[in-house]
Amino acid sequence: MMVLRRKAGDVICIGDDIRVVVQEVQAGRGIRFAIDAPAEVPVHRLEIYKIIQQENRAACDANALQWLQGGMNATCHDKE
Repeated sequence: MMVLRRKAGDVICIGDDIRVVVQEVQAGRGIRFAIDAPAEVPVHRLEIYKIIQQENRAACDANALQWLQGGMNATCHDKE
């Protein structure tokens, strides 16, 4: 993990395609920043990411149960 001190206007680059721009630093309230990433790179807050992962696992488990019961021809990880 990298810990940085930045001020408004500073930019952090992640690889060649992702930029994090510090927009505003509010004393005692937090930091506003912008993330500039390619459309194919998902960007989520951690709490939203965890919900998405839980829903994906639940959907996969439901599909696996149907597959075991003979109701599906494809596995959960196959893409159409």
